[in-house]
Amino acid sequence: MELDIQCEEMSPSRWAELLTTMKSCKTIRLDDCNLSSSNCEDLSSIINTNPSLTELKLNNNELGDEGVEYLCKGLLTPSCSLQKLWLQNCNLTSASCETLRSVLSAQPSLTELHVGDNRLGTAGVKVLCQGIMNPSCKLQKLQLEYCELTADIVEALNAALQSKPTLKELSLSNNTLGDTAVKQLCRGLVEASCNLELLHLENCGITSDSCMEISAVLRNKSSLMDLSVGDNKIGDSGLALLCQGLMHPSCKIQKLWLWDCDLTSASCKDLSRLISTKETLTEISLIDNNLRDSGMEMLCQALKDPKSKLQELWVRECGLTTACCKAVSSALSTNKHLKVLHIGENKLGDAGVELLCEGLMHPNCNIQSLWLGNCDLTAGCCASLATAMATKQCLTELDLSYNPLEDEGIRKICEALRKPSCNVQQLILYDILWSSEVDDELRALEESKPEVKIIS
Repeated sequence: MELDIQCEEMSPSRWAELLTTMKSCKTIRLDDCNLSSSNCEDLSSIINTNPSLTELKLNNNELGDEGVEYLCKGLLTPSCSLQKLWLQNCNLTSASCETLRSVLSAQPSLTELHVGDNRLGTAGVKVLCQGIMNPSCKLQKLQLEYCELTADIVEALNAALQSKPTLKELSLSNNTLGDTAVKQLCRGLVEASCNLELLHLENCGITSDSCMEISAVLRNKSSLMDLSVGDNKIGDSGLALLCQGLMHPSCKIQKLWLWDCDLTSASCKDLSRLISTKETLTEISLIDNNLRDSGMEMLCQALKDPKSKLQELWVRECGLTTACCKAVSSALSTNKHLKVLHIGENKLGDAGVELLCEGLMHPNCNIQSLWLGNCDLTAGCCASLATAMATKQCLTELDLSYNPLEDEGIRKICEALRKPSCNVQQLILYDILWSSEVDDELRALEESKPEVKIIS
């Protein structure tokens, strides 16, 4: 049994009702429910008396250190079988870390700990690392984003990584680590016996200076499948160093996020080689990099390579125009694997999207999700989009937000949605002006096709 409630104010009567339900739940998720430390007393009792409970998610509640202390009393009982604990943005400080250390040291069932967006600080996380190093700890996933960590945390993290071969996922994004600390962390990762699968280092103050060490991790850890270094000033020179590791035969990367990394079209030669030859790579995010049309054309050429297995490409806000759309269309008509294309916030225009629709309509194209928000589109391209929607049954999600489509364009889209052959299940239309008559048509359409969700 699963309890999944979000953004609900808990009255005493509602809470009492839920407590009865929780006694038999395997999963309890109560994000954004205005819970406090007093609720944690009750939850501790639930943890103690419900041995089937394996996941507890309490993000974005003002639990505080006192609340975590209550929870941990339940977590430390022999009957507890909890595997996943989510406490993101719960107003915790380093004081909670001693209590959580006790749980990590004594509770081998706990495999996931998510404590990001709390002011744990370096001193607090050093205490957590002591718990991780306990032989009884079997932690596999550790999420420490926005925890006010500094470079001084790396020695403790490396010691934990060295002692914990079970650890598979480590997220340190949005902490001011800097190049020196990241280099030290990477050297520790290369030496550690852990089989890390996910490493997230977004917004950690990384430059090209530490990319050689990250590249060494990619070469030496064939287990690493998910690397995110977005929002760092890596630049073209850093990307070239990363690609040395990414292209190594032992690297089995699947997901690579490089958003806002100061990349230009100069990086696209290396990226194209990666996309066309690394058959394990299925998802790449290049959002908010100045790739321009020339860079996108290189990427599209790589997508046409039979070896490319890319399924998701994110190139939002990359300085693209109509000029690259013929190349994108050609890639869509060739690549059978691509399922998700985020190409919004580029000046594609109606002419560009009409070219894209030619590729979408090709039998080889299997796009499921297409994002075209803020692309300078008008009603002029909606006939082509409507045709693609009505005939391409693989297309289930379409974002047209922030485009001045007006009544004429929205009506054409609605006409396509009404057709039985249209399989679009989610249509996103943020910040588009239309009349009350069209609004009535949209609401009627949702009633007649309840499987369609229109978000505006």
